[in-house]
Amino acid sequence: MIVGMEGFAALGQGLGLRPPFYEAAATGEASFAAVADVDWWEVISENFMGEGGNPRRVLRAARAHRPIVLHGVSMPLGSTDPLDARYLDRLAALAAEIEPAWISDHLCWSSLGGHRAHDLWPLPFTEEALAHVAGRVARVQERLGRRILVENVSSYLTYRHSTMSEPQFLTALAERADCGLLLDVNNVFVSAHNHGFDAVAFLDAIPRERVGQFHLAGHETLPTHLRDTHDHPVCDGVWELYRHAVARFGDVATLLERDEHIPPLDELCAELRHAGEIARASRGGAER
Repeated sequence: MIVGMEGFAALGQGLGLRPPFYEAAATGEASFAAVADVDWWEVISENFMGEGGNPRRVLRAARAHRPIVLHGVSMPLGSTDPLDARYLDRLAALAAEIEPAWISDHLCWSSLGGHRAHDLWPLPFTEEALAHVAGRVARVQERLGRRILVENVSSYLTYRHSTMSEPQFLTALAERADCGLLLDVNNVFVSAHNHGFDAVAFLDAIPRERVGQFHLAGHETLPTHLRDTHDHPVCDGVWELYRHAVARFGDVATLLERDEHIPPLDELCAELRHAGEIARASRGGAER
């Protein structure tokens, strides 16, 4: 049986669980006052699939204090290589032990002919690609026994033969595969800048009932484009877009990501509190 859309709860503001925060997450609030600002933790699924060792111990301890969300980076939903049955088995076993609030991964391809890259490459937005990805998402959900969230990625190129916009593709995918969407606000901002589309119009084209989570992050500004790096604070433009996202979609769980140049926990929690302030102020504008 597959868990319904109502399984994507409004958890509040969460933080990506990275090694510098392991001790704080494992002990809860004890000796780490800043942890009180973290309503939940998101973890990179692949980093915790080993059955033993310190990461799994930390995850079990953290789960005793806060909800956990599993976020994958290597389930290439858009690749043409067969789905990795062993990977799905290990992910299902991790989920059975940790009981995450939900599981998510990316709308991308990252492998070809059995060779895997460490990049999240965008898809052509065509009917053929849509049918392919929808079928794979459905098979993943059937194996996991739950609906998943699929995240939009940042992009630096487009395909000439695309026949629909990214919001149209995401909407059709969510309906056809009956999955949820993880709306990465920073990725929308980055891609909008790189390709010259309207970021607000992108958000307005996404169905409200399918969005189960937001991501917030920083990016690098280069002379010719923006590059998604997760190594800067959230910029003013992304905060403004987040305000619109909350006004449109309402009380959606929000995750702050930082993967490089990670500052002290209390500094990240100050950003997290700012996200909460924006969410509370903007939520009244959400459409009913």
